Amino acid sequence: MAVAAEPSAVRTPPLPAAHVEARRQLDRLWQRGRDFLGCDFAIMGGAMTWVSDRNLVAAISNGGGFGVIACGSMNPTQLDAEIAATRALTDRPFGVNLITLHPQLSELIEVCARRKLSHIVLAGGLPGGGAVGQIKEAGAKLLCFAPALALAKRLVRAGADAIIIEGMEAGGHIGPVSTSVLAQEILPALLDVPVFVAGGIGRGEAVVSFLEMGAAGVQLGTRFVCARESVAHPNFKQAFIRAHARDAVASVQLDARFPVIPVRALHNGGTERFMEMQREVIGRFLAGEVAQKDAQLEIEHFWAGALRRAVIDGDVENGSLMAGQSVGMVGSEQTTREILDELVDQAIAQLAARNSLSRAARDGGRASAEG
Repeated sequence: MAVAAEPSAVRTPPLPAAHVEARRQLDRLWQRGRDFLGCDFAIMGGAMTWVSDRNLVAAISNGGGFGVIACGSMNPTQLDAEIAATRALTDRPFGVNLITLHPQLSELIEVCARRKLSHIVLAGGLPGGGAVGQIKEAGAKLLCFAPALALAKRLVRAGADAIIIEGMEAGGHIGPVSTSVLAQEILPALLDVPVFVAGGIGRGEAVVSFLEMGAAGVQLGTRFVCARESVAHPNFKQAFIRAHARDAVASVQLDARFPVIPVRALHNGGTERFMEMQREVIGRFLAGEVAQKDAQLEIEHFWAGALRRAVIDGDVENGSLMAGQSVGMVGSEQTTREILDELVDQAIAQLAARNSLSRAARDGGRASAEG
């Protein structure tokens, strides 16, 4: 009687030489960022209020990137609980983003110190010397946002261990300069500390380009909103999946006497009503019916609670849909690991294709010389 043959083990075919070399190149390009963050991929998760919680942060870190908790308006007790809950989901490094204008900033730093957080990101303005000293005393690495080279150098002198530059293509509160211009201004001139680039990054090819310009790594937010591990409401995720890059617009200011902090978000009914509300309030001010200070407060309070309404409650018509212009590259809901792997695969493919072209050009030149 014939004996059935044992099924042969499935063997993975060896990777092409160009691919292997490309992976080594990528590792070399972001080695400084990997070492600084303590992760496999020098890809930071942008801290997005109501989105970057324990679930998404742990998923990014477990997937090989570096998750960052968005503290936002949390009080110290809430932040302590969020860090503990994140630690229960991952044993990989992650950080916390703190707002410099938070009234309890010192207490929040104490929580991070007590929890032995390895990295703290300060956002929202120049940090005071007291905050920097607290972070240094805690032994944490300090990352700060810088919208210009002069400020980046000032932050490094003040004690920042790394700088994040974020262009106007990003979601949420934005500055006036594009990512590509900031990168050209800052990366060649700031070599003392790692610099991470953010704003409008949605594919691995862009990651490679900034790494080759001198970045230690990158930060992405919008691409992670539709991760399966993200707690964002299904309506919020669908708005991202349907959107194009041009739909992510900066808030409009109608009158210089009533400044509006620029925020990039998807255009919706709330955006239209904000414009109408500005016109109405400015009209009442011009008619002498309301003082300038009170008019300014009305304008500023329009979006109060709007982000939570959109992210958590799913009110995508009236809430704030903060999104970067890379939203056009969000095509479906994916696991965080799939998003990270896709970015890395795209980066490697870009390098491998270039290696193959260079090799073909060399071979062609050699053949011509021999002929």
